[in-house]
Formats: sequence, structure tokens, C-alpha cells
Amino acid sequence: MNKVAVVIPCLNEEKYIKACVQSITSSDLTNVELSVYVVDGISSDATRKIVSEMAASDLKVHLIDNEKRVTPVALNLGVKAAEGSDVLIILGAHAEVQKDFIQENLATLKRFPKAECVGGVIENEYENEAARIVGLAMSSPFGVGNATFRTGGKESFVDTVAFGAYRYEVFNSIGLFDERLVRNQDDEFNFRITNSGGKIYFNPKIRSKYFVRSSYSKLARQYYQYGYWKVFVNRIHQTITTWRQTIPLFFVLFLITFSILALWNTYFSGILFSGVLVWLIGSVVAAMSQKAPTAIWPKLVLVFFILHFFYGLGYAKGILDFLIFRKLPDTHSPNITR
Repeated sequence: MNKVAVVIPCLNEEKYIKACVQSITSSDLTNVELSVYVVDGISSDATRKIVSEMAASDLKVHLIDNEKRVTPVALNLGVKAAEGSDVLIILGAHAEVQKDFIQENLATLKRFPKAECVGGVIENEYENEAARIVGLAMSSPFGVGNATFRTGGKESFVDTVAFGAYRYEVFNSIGLFDERLVRNQDDEFNFRITNSGGKIYFNPKIRSKYFVRSSYSKLARQYYQYGYWKVFVNRIHQTITTWRQTIPLFFVLFLITFSILALWNTYFSGILFSGVLVWLIGSVVAAMSQKAPTAIWPKLVLVFFILHFFYGLGYAKGILDFLIFRKLPDTHSPNITR
């Protein structure tokens, strides 16, 4: 019998949480002893009532309070509650898993005994047009690099996955999630796994879906934060944890530097124009490769720009704050939904 725990950080998710939990409890639980921990940041909507009612009728479901309302704190509360489990899975409140999700995770961990964590593909369900366009951009390697959990691909060892299934023993060997990190806490944890000699495995047969409602302004804020907090992760480990994620920084520095230089000399205007043209051609080719209608190509190009520019801008601000001015992070965040 495999003891499996699923931890779900949650805040004001009355629309999604019931379907999320039910997708887990109704999945294939052959030879599985399941516990589901919904770690709630003291929701002000009906979330707590919904989860409490589910817990009252199903002993597998548990509600845990997260008074600090920060994602890594929620994750750690779940990890501690799940002590004694063999496998711990991190999930988002907007997610629903396939019937074989747990079994595929267990089978993959069994096939690869050196893997400390495994994960698969997230299939986005779009609830508005902006979300659909954002999803197309984020499933493109041009948009997010080689993040296989978004773009798909062949099964292989990777540097990170989303909604990972961890051997519980890894929390005893390398510790818990870093509670200073409002963002990137799972990436940082996964870096610690690989940095300590552990392995992370991607298997596209492990599938979940995620309900996305988005806007361009929300995406800009989100990717600014991703870039910003990535620098603090680098500071913690005294290294650049993922070199590909410095590319947006160089993109932003190129735009700013040559825009300023172009004010003094038209020669630099030519360099700026050439660089932007190369990026624009790449983004149009990427939009075409997504097989999207021609009419939304301009919007896809806009989203590519948001992904690259705001991640790079956040990264640059993170360098100023965390590396140059040596600031400590403000860990307050009211949003703990994954």
C-alpha cells in the first residue's frame, strides 16, 4: 500500500476547490492510502465551508489553516501534516487531475528509483480570450524556453516540473520550502534536489488540467515577480540556477541601452532596429508554429513581449535590490493560490 498525500495551497477558491478535490478522491486509488490537505489562507468566500463539508463526509480530506497566507508556508504546513507518507504531491486549487494521475506518478517513481520527484504536462483550460492567447504563448518554446511541463515533449530528466510528486524522504534530506520566497519556491526546492545530486523526471503521461482566467496586466505582474524572485533564489545559492532565464534580462538591457544610445547617435538606432526586427521575426514564426488563426498573431506577439520584457525587468530590479543594495525580501503576499 502506497501512502500518498496531496497538498493544495488555497485562498478564496470557491469556484474551483470542490472539483479539484473530487478529481483526486475519485481517481484510481488501487493500492493507495490517500490523504488530501487543503491548506487555506483563511478564505473570506465559501471555500472553507465547501472543504469542511467534504472533510466531514470523506476522511481522506483535511482542512488546514494558513494564517500567514503565504504559499511556501502553506506547502510546509501540508508537508508536516503528511508526515509518514511515501509520496507527497503538490497541486493547485485551479487544477483537476486525470483518473490515472496518481498511478502514473507512482509508476514513474517506481521505474526511476533515483528520481526524487516526477511530474507531467499541465493542459490549460481557458476561461476567457486573453487566457487562451496567453496559454498559446506559454506553450511555445519561444515564450517560456524548455519548460516541458508547459510545452510537452518526450519523457526525460529535467531541472523542474510543476505539480511535482516527491518521495517524502526528500523533505527529510534537504529540508522544506523556503518561506522567504513569495514566488519560485518550488523551482528553488527543485534546484536543491538537483544540486544535491537528486533527479527530477518528466513523463508526459502524467496529466492534469488547469483552469486559467487571465489578463495581460495580470501576466505582466506575474512575470515581473517571477524574474524578481529568481534573483533572490540565485543569491541564496550563490549561483545562477538556470542560465536560460537570464535571456530576458539581456533582452531588456539591450532595449534600454540602445534606446538611450540612439538619442546621441543614429548608428545605435540601426542596431536597436535590427535587434527588435530579429526578435519580431522570431515571435511571428513562433506564433505561426502554434497554428493559431492569423487574426490573433499580433496578440500572441504582444504576449511574447510581455513574457520576455517583464520577466527581464523584474530580474533587473531583483539584481538592484538583492545583489547591489542587499535588501531582504518582503514575504507578505495575500495570494497563495497556485
